Amino acid sequence: MPLRKARVVYKRFVESESSGGIVLMGAAALGMIVANSVFADDYEHILHTYIGGLSVLHWINDGLMALFFLLVGLEIKREMLVGELDSWPRRALPFIAALGGMIAPALVFFAVNYETPETWRGWAVPTATDIAFALGVLSLFGSRIPNSLKVFLTSLAIIDDLGAILIIAIFYAADLSMQALGLSALATAVLVAFNWFGVRRLAPYLIVGALLWAAMLFSGIHATLAGVVLALTIPLGDVSGGHGHGADNGGSPLYRLEDALGLGVAFIIVPVFGFANAGVSLAGVTFEMMLAPLSLGVMLGLFVGKQLGIMAFVAGAHRAGIVQLPAEASWRQLYGVAILCGIGFTMSLFIGLLAFHEPAQISETKLAVLVGSVASALLGALVLLWPKRRVAVQDEAG
Repeated sequence: MPLRKARVVYKRFVESESSGGIVLMGAAALGMIVANSVFADDYEHILHTYIGGLSVLHWINDGLMALFFLLVGLEIKREMLVGELDSWPRRALPFIAALGGMIAPALVFFAVNYETPETWRGWAVPTATDIAFALGVLSLFGSRIPNSLKVFLTSLAIIDDLGAILIIAIFYAADLSMQALGLSALATAVLVAFNWFGVRRLAPYLIVGALLWAAMLFSGIHATLAGVVLALTIPLGDVSGGHGHGADNGGSPLYRLEDALGLGVAFIIVPVFGFANAGVSLAGVTFEMMLAPLSLGVMLGLFVGKQLGIMAFVAGAHRAGIVQLPAEASWRQLYGVAILCGIGFTMSLFIGLLAFHEPAQISETKLAVLVGSVASALLGALVLLWPKRRVAVQDEAG
């Protein structure tokens, strides 16, 4: 009986929307604890141990995260074709919000760092939103938050991820190898041909996708983008059976692959990434260091820039009659979600690792991402938990 109850609890946890975010938070916290414990040297030694020509950390950030980007790409394609982003009117609100949520943090970062050109490469760090972390926090409120806001946050974060992918491809490519790029283009052409000729088996796509990843690893374009390219060529197929747990997704290669990757990415890959990259030693960290332009720019970009950009763009578009607010959602709740978008974590850490190579700058960036993300999570939760009665009284008085 205890074993059966344990299985039921485990199943409910896995199927909960907040579970992925909770596991990620725990893994990140554990990484921070280990990096500041007697095991710190072992932690660093393991991460920098070389296997097959790449360090363990490199395998995590370039290899495992390619599967994360593959899942993100599949989600983007699905939402664009048959989901919440399948038409321009439905894309308008999250697209405008995501645009503001990327422009404002970058401007805030540049405003703080305009006198330190050596840190300008970090401008994109605060522009990203961690969908698992943010949705995990939002889902903790259950039925108190209208489902339309969860859909809005998911759509915004997906568009945000697409923007981050484009930023990585355009601004963080270095030392391009034309030969490797040629092989990447050839692999991509083969994947497109598979799709064009109606190939529905996943094996050919995955084999060529692995070759595409290997080519991109040496091309100068970050290897994880191979996951996105592969995702965009996976055919949607027949979706009449629906999607989700228990649905018959046999006719859709995209749904089958998305389902196969979902749990592994949420409960293994992203937590492993968080554990490996959130481990920042606090030895020697001072208040002055946190006020350095790089740290301050990232923290303010996430904590101030995100909410300011999203709310300003949404309010402007709403006043112009371009968009409508999510159903049954108040401006206060929308503001709470805008603050939660300042939880950059996974994608922000990832961009930070691409932007900087000096250990001191990487440590500053990691710590700033953690502080900005935690501050956004706490304030966002506080705004969303604010008693409705007070809001109602204010509305009556107005």
